[in-house]
Amino acid sequence: MHSAASSSAGLNNRIPSLIYGTAWKKERTTEFVVKALKAGFKGIDTAAQPKHYREDLVGKGVRQAVRDGFVRREELYLQTKYSPFAGEDAPYDARATIADQVRQSVASSLHNFRSLSRTDGPEQETYLDCLVLHSPLPTLSQTMEAWTAMESFVPSKIRSLGISNTDLRTLSQVHERARIKPSVVQNRFYAATRFDVGVRAFCKENNMLYQSFWTLTANPRLLASSPVRTLASEAQISVQAALYSLVIGLGNVSVLDGTTNEGRMRKDLEEVERVQQFRNTDTGRGSWDKCMSDFQRLIVM
Repeated sequence: MHSAASSSAGLNNRIPSLIYGTAWKKERTTEFVVKALKAGFKGIDTAAQPKHYREDLVGKGVRQAVRDGFVRREELYLQTKYSPFAGEDAPYDARATIADQVRQSVASSLHNFRSLSRTDGPEQETYLDCLVLHSPLPTLSQTMEAWTAMESFVPSKIRSLGISNTDLRTLSQVHERARIKPSVVQNRFYAATRFDVGVRAFCKENNMLYQSFWTLTANPRLLASSPVRTLASEAQISVQAALYSLVIGLGNVSVLDGTTNEGRMRKDLEEVERVQQFRNTDTGRGSWDKCMSDFQRLIVM
């Protein structure tokens, strides 16, 4: 019997703090995915939505990195999405039922992530760590039709489920009705939603991981803020890594990082890890606690 609660707990323990985001990489997607995995990323986020993602090239990049020995499939967290209303180039028949759209989309994603074993070892069955509903549908009934179809793939082909671009009301309704509860909520982290205070609290209460995206792009004010700049100075890291670290420090949070700069890929990973070490030192603990407290006040103002 599949236990959604125990599965969520295990999954959240292995989702990396920084996940490589593959949106808008276009024809260079494979190149950037290989560089990210070589730099040390262990989580990859994509979507079966050709307008903004090249999921086929993400899969190609993961295969190349695995075969080149940079990473093993079992070390990776691979996450994709079913995208309602994905347009004419959607990996499903837009005239099909919602349930059939989900099934066709998942089949396409599994094909894109096929053959992720080393050539000198036994072939693994294709699976994905998480399937995210890219956005709720117009009605709760339609949203639950998609969710029920997504549930049919768990746990054999898909290990867990998530939802993106959602508000607290929809999230709570899906959570209440779902047989397999969401493990992941992926939302923009920005001032227009008051930094999702309510959504993040609901995630903590229900053992869901909050994934922040647009963390840098949407938040120039936070990047320039005193707690971010103070942490950057005292931990000797970039302001970008300082903001990532404070967002992660809110608890039960991972951050999507979509940099295309190979040096930044390594630097972001190393500096977020450096903050973890800094906050565990006698001199760093007090500084971290003050920066974190100031940051929390800043995002609820």
